[in-house]
Amino acid sequence: MNELKNSKCLVIGGGGFIGSFVVSELLKQDVGEVIVYDNFTRGKESNLTHQLKDPRCKIYPNGGDIRDIDLLDDAMKGVDYVFHLAAMWLLHCKDFPRTAFEVNVAGTFYVLEACVKNNVKKLVYSSSASVYGDAVQVPMTEEHPFNNQNFYGATKISGEAMCRAFADRYGLNYVGLRYMNVYGPHQDQTAVYTGVIPIMLNKIDEGVPPVINGDGSQAYDFVYVEDVGRFNVLAAQSERTDEFYNVGTEVQTSIKQLCDLILELKESDLKVTYKPYSEDDARRLVKNRIGSNKKAHEHLGFVPKYNLNDGLLELIRWREENPLDR
Repeated sequence: MNELKNSKCLVIGGGGFIGSFVVSELLKQDVGEVIVYDNFTRGKESNLTHQLKDPRCKIYPNGGDIRDIDLLDDAMKGVDYVFHLAAMWLLHCKDFPRTAFEVNVAGTFYVLEACVKNNVKKLVYSSSASVYGDAVQVPMTEEHPFNNQNFYGATKISGEAMCRAFADRYGLNYVGLRYMNVYGPHQDQTAVYTGVIPIMLNKIDEGVPPVINGDGSQAYDFVYVEDVGRFNVLAAQSERTDEFYNVGTEVQTSIKQLCDLILELKESDLKVTYKPYSEDDARRLVKNRIGSNKKAHEHLGFVPKYNLNDGLLELIRWREENPLDR
C-alpha cells in the first residue's frame, strides 16, 4: 500500500464536480499538500470553500489549463501523486469535437508527459463507462468490449491507450477509473450540459412535471460522488498499476425508477411526462449500462457507502442549503 503521508498531490480539475470531492478525500489523509490545478471553465472556486480552510490545500495561481505545457510542468514540480479529472463533458464534446480533442486528448498527453518528466510516483486517470457504449452483458466487467460511438467516449479510449503506452515506454505508474453515472453536490445544476438528476430536480422544484425521454426503461448505474472521490484515493494508495476499474454500485436503476424515487423523496404529486426520442437520439441511445465492481472490491477493497436513496437525500439537502449554487 502506497503511503500518502506527507505526500504532495496535484488534482487536475480539482475545482470541478468530482475533483472537489477528490480534494476533500485527500485532506482526510495525512497528506502534506494538495494543489488544485484548474482553469475554472467548468469548476468553481466555491466548490472548494471548506477545503481551502485547510492550510494544506492551495489553488495553483497561474491559470491551471492542461493545454499550457509550461504551466503544467511547473505545477507538477515535486508532486508525488497526480489525479487527472479535467475534461470536456459528453454533450459538450458532441457539439465541439475539435475542442474535445484539444482538451481531452492532447491535454491528457501533456499531463502524461509532465508526469514522466517530473518523476511522479503515480497517476490516477479519470476515464468513463462511455468507453463501453451500450452493454452486451450485465453487469459489465472491465473486459467488456469498447462499443462507444460518441466523441467523448472516443477521447476517453484515447486517454486510456496513452496511459498504457506511457507505462510501457516510460514505466509510468497509473490506474484508470471508468466512472458510471456520477451524481451529487457540485454537479452543474442548471447548465446546458447538466445531468438527468439535476434536470429532474429542477423541474420538480419549479412545479413542472419531470420529463422522461422514451419509455423510461433505459437503466444505468448511479454512483454518489463522495464514493467516487474515495475510490480515487484508494487507487492512489494501492500498489496496483496499469489497471482499469469500474467505479459504480453494480445496482441497475431505470430512469422511470429513478424519477419515481425522486418524486417520493421530494414528496411531490407531480405526474411524469413522457417524450419520444428523436430518430437520431434513439439510434445513439445507450439503453443499459451497469458496471461490475467485483474487480474494484477484490483489488482495492472498494465498497460503495451510499445507496441511491441515501445519495439523493444528500443531494436534495445540499440543494436546499446552497440555493445560489443551483
